[in-house]
Amino acid sequence: MAWILLLILIAVALGLIGAVAKGLFYLLVIGVVVFLAALLLGALRFRSGGRRPTR
Repeated sequence: MAWILLLILIAVALGLIGAVAKGLFYLLVIGVVVFLAALLLGALRFRSGGRRPTR
């Protein structure tokens, strides 16, 4: 879960920098791609039942 939150934070930071800084539109695109990847990973993890049983 921590990895997904970290990816979302990175995506937001890249998106903000890409939207604000002139000429860095590619960072906005990378931020959106990372955000979508984080959502996909979160959905797959949630769908598989969340936490795995411990031994």
